[in-house]
Amino acid sequence: MHELSVCQALLRQVETIAQEHEASGVEKIVLRIGPLAGVEPRLLQDAFPIARAGTVADGAKLVIEALPLRVRCDSCGAESDAAPNRLLCGACGDWHTRVISGDEMLLASVELLT
Repeated sequence: MHELSVCQALLRQVETIAQEHEASGVEKIVLRIGPLAGVEPRLLQDAFPIARAGTVADGAKLVIEALPLRVRCDSCGAESDAAPNRLLCGACGDWHTRVISGDEMLLASVELLT
């Protein structure tokens, strides 16, 4: 399962943050995930309890926030929301667009226990 390895990498990053701040544990982890990030949020939630076992985040809650998919039109310059399977400009309808957000997975915040 791809999401399990993503969780393990995430938890390595969280453990580093906890060590830097001399935290005794982690209470909550907030991730922001776009629809083109290549990660299925539901599967990530399912894999998280397995990955967190025995780590500094053993009792942590994972909160996933959905990021919008936004494109910039090469023809008219407008920025607009788009659907994952329909990356058209919301202003002029052209298909010459570039994704400007929605393909990322960001660690937004970590709530530490002291």
